[in-house]
Amino acid sequence: MKTEAEIKELVRQKYSEIALQDKTTNESSCCGAGGCSTEVYNIMTDDYSNMEGYNPDADLGLGCGLPTQFAVIKKGDVVIDLGSGAGNDCFVARAETGESGKVIGIDFTEAMIAKARANAENLGFNNVEFRQGDIENIPVTANSADVVVSNCVLNLVPNKNNVFKEIFRVLKPGGHFSISDVVLTGELPEKIKNAAEMYAGCVAGAIQKETYLELIQINGFTNIQLQKEKAIIIPDDILVNYLNAEEIAEFKSGKTGIFSISVYAQKPDSAAVASTCTPGGGCC
Repeated sequence: MKTEAEIKELVRQKYSEIALQDKTTNESSCCGAGGCSTEVYNIMTDDYSNMEGYNPDADLGLGCGLPTQFAVIKKGDVVIDLGSGAGNDCFVARAETGESGKVIGIDFTEAMIAKARANAENLGFNNVEFRQGDIENIPVTANSADVVVSNCVLNLVPNKNNVFKEIFRVLKPGGHFSISDVVLTGELPEKIKNAAEMYAGCVAGAIQKETYLELIQINGFTNIQLQKEKAIIIPDDILVNYLNAEEIAEFKSGKTGIFSISVYAQKPDSAAVASTCTPGGGCC
């Protein structure tokens, strides 16, 4: 069993490799929408191409939903994207929040941050910012965001509870999030759970759907809504790398389900504004 530090380093290395790949080469090796699926990437991605603000150079095919489609972003909003990659969801969010708003992308990987910044510069956006950081310790001040979005990232983080605590901290009272992620019903085979590629591919790090929704609730969020859910089917040419024929048959006939979900939740209007608290002085 890998430690949290080892898992984070695995994710950093794998996503650095993806960021540094030539985009056409990356697509030809994954081609999730085509016939081959020798990588777990792209088998769960949704189509952004009809969304305003979409930029193909920023889309590495690593998502599992369309959180910005459901995020109810308004003109002038401050939006934070957790695990922003090459900037795809940030640029879609920017189309919603407009020039009067601000979008902040947070990513763990230096190479992704560099790629996203280059994309923003090419697009001439001066209100989209990218910061390198760990989403268990978001480099943003408390009570500063109207909306938080994230696309297939929390499943890569060992301590998901810490991330929800941080989302609650950075949201303004009355703010909300829309997050797409991978969750489970039933148990994955141990060979898949222990496979580095399946972790980096957002499957092995997924937790139970019920537990995921409970983490949102216990961290103080309200008005929790399941906005979308779709089943994820892992093709045999991926499974064969980890399971034998008998194990594949057992897995496919069992009760384990892998799902992409998009979830919405709000920080209550009455939530204490920590930034106004002073030692011994209470809160305004």
